[in-house]
Amino acid sequence: MSDLRELYQQVILDHHKRPRNHRKLEDANRTAEGFNPLCGDHVYLYLRLEDGVVRDIGFEGTGCAISTASASMMTESLKGKTEAEVRALFDKFHDLVTGKSAADADPASMGKLAVFAGVREYPVRVKCATLAWHTLRAALEQQKEAVATE
Repeated sequence: MSDLRELYQQVILDHHKRPRNHRKLEDANRTAEGFNPLCGDHVYLYLRLEDGVVRDIGFEGTGCAISTASASMMTESLKGKTEAEVRALFDKFHDLVTGKSAADADPASMGKLAVFAGVREYPVRVKCATLAWHTLRAALEQQKEAVATE
């Protein structure tokens, strides 16, 4: 168990130090802003959705290791997925980090995102892990006001 926890920490730190898709998408057709007033995490999400499929996605912002890693891993997981698949993954991820589902019974179903299962033990960190995801949902719904975790 200790080895697994260490591996998870390494994955999160890697995505924090070298976030994937950390860039503004100039041709984004969906954007949203998210903010976590508790710790100051701030994210801008850029999404190019074509024919109901995520063709490209990027993010900018500042945040803790969990927030940045979550945004990085989320963007990697979503490219090429349909809007319906994205919404389903949002629900599975949210349930995983809040402990509201049996997704942890089969962590392989979440792929690399399973590293966030331990976040549920730290309720304040759940907001860090879900900020980018709530911002994603706002982008899909073309919500103009910033998303806040409070």
